Amino acid sequence: MDGIQRTPAVQDLIAAVNSIRPASGTSRLTDGGVPAEGRLPDCALLIDQLRGLEDLKSAAAAAQARIAVAFDAAQRSADAAAGVPAEEQGRGVAAQVALARRESPARGSRLHGLAKALVTEMPHTLAALDTGRLNEWRATLLVKETACLSAEDRCAVDEELAADTGVFDGAGDKAIIAAARTAAYPRDPRSVTQRASHAATERHVSLRPAPDTMTYLTALLPVAQGVAVHAALSRHADALRSSGETRSRGQIMADTLVERTTGTPAGISGVEVQLVMTDRTLFQGDAEPARLPGYGIVPAAWARAMLAGNQDQTEAGQVGNEHGAPGQPGQCGDLKLWLRRLFTAPGTGELVGADSRARLFPAGLRRFIQARDDTCRTPYCDAPIRHFDHVVPWHDGGTTSLANGAGLCEACNHTKELPGWTARTSTARTSPGKRHVLDIRTPTGHTYRSTAPPLPGAGIQGTDPPDTAPPLSRHHRRRLRHQAKALKYAHLTELQAA
Repeated sequence: MDGIQRTPAVQDLIAAVNSIRPASGTSRLTDGGVPAEGRLPDCALLIDQLRGLEDLKSAAAAAQARIAVAFDAAQRSADAAAGVPAEEQGRGVAAQVALARRESPARGSRLHGLAKALVTEMPHTLAALDTGRLNEWRATLLVKETACLSAEDRCAVDEELAADTGVFDGAGDKAIIAAARTAAYPRDPRSVTQRASHAATERHVSLRPAPDTMTYLTALLPVAQGVAVHAALSRHADALRSSGETRSRGQIMADTLVERTTGTPAGISGVEVQLVMTDRTLFQGDAEPARLPGYGIVPAAWARAMLAGNQDQTEAGQVGNEHGAPGQPGQCGDLKLWLRRLFTAPGTGELVGADSRARLFPAGLRRFIQARDDTCRTPYCDAPIRHFDHVVPWHDGGTTSLANGAGLCEACNHTKELPGWTARTSTARTSPGKRHVLDIRTPTGHTYRSTAPPLPGAGIQGTDPPDTAPPLSRHHRRRLRHQAKALKYAHLTELQAA
């Protein structure tokens, strides 16, 4: 929950929208296809309602843009009155816009930039958004394609592409982009050319999860390099396929990319992989999934299969709790892995940590926070963790502990340090058996709550242990005590060494 209060006008609008419902006859049909509670709703009316709600969404986006700009002006005025230097006024505005719109900080920054461009430089596009002739995404495309122009030239393009001219009637995304580029280039060809040159400096490679324990490896490259890479992979795949290779063309291209990038046939010579799982998943064949930090949830059988290829290898360190097991290096086919298994307590999904008097989080504690938080703890932000932050600052007496630690991305950590931003942990909800809770308060007084994602072994509700959890058998309790004794000293030794 967040601390946003809805005004009566907004509540009335939401109630009005919720009143637009399909006829009740659509809820259940008889065997003959006749509604059980009434006649079928009018099809034309349903389509009219869909279009009307789409227009309402566009108008709401336009209203949000105006409100965001008004908030920016009010915040800058307040900063100026407080004596904040001109170059620092308005910092944190985009982050507050993101929280209010339930978006990530990165997207909040883009939405804030979109709002300022529409309100101050592109009135015709804003008017099209008001009337529903453009939606927010297509207005974003127009703003993006004119970003390199001066304010005067951007206004000229906006006037040329005004929606009432009919240029966007029936146009798709590509047609809108082409129209914007065509109108922008003659006005300032130098800036457009410089923008294309600057784009090459933004080349990068990114990784994001895909379904079924796969990932998307994406490279943003200059067009010549991208085409050359794809052509080389295609030629190699075609050559192998013509010689009788049974793998598909796409499989060959993917395997070749990995092999040529890493220099090894399997693609990876050695990597540490952390698996967070319950003892039931490992020892009893339970179907409860595990979690792979940096990726997400993986099937229980897949996690056990990863471990099965590492049973005969030597020990290589350990991170866990009383239900933990040491990490092991191993060989899975040609893939050499160091698997670090982190186990969670039955019913609570709790990971334990250790306090430290040092200002910086030791390596062992960082691994725990990384496993617990998974991604940035700011609400709606799922960026990778870059900074391990003291929730209560160290210089204010905050401890270097698991309870007072939070994983944040770089941008969110810098935002948290701005005047008026505070964060605290809910002590009542960070006791054993509870998930870590972080409350973030913005300069406007709004509070947003962030709860650590559930780990394997947590209850169905995710926050509290089940009240009626079945008792463990005597054999199970004895085995867990034996594991705890065997691993206790190894666990403490590693944390102390870290």
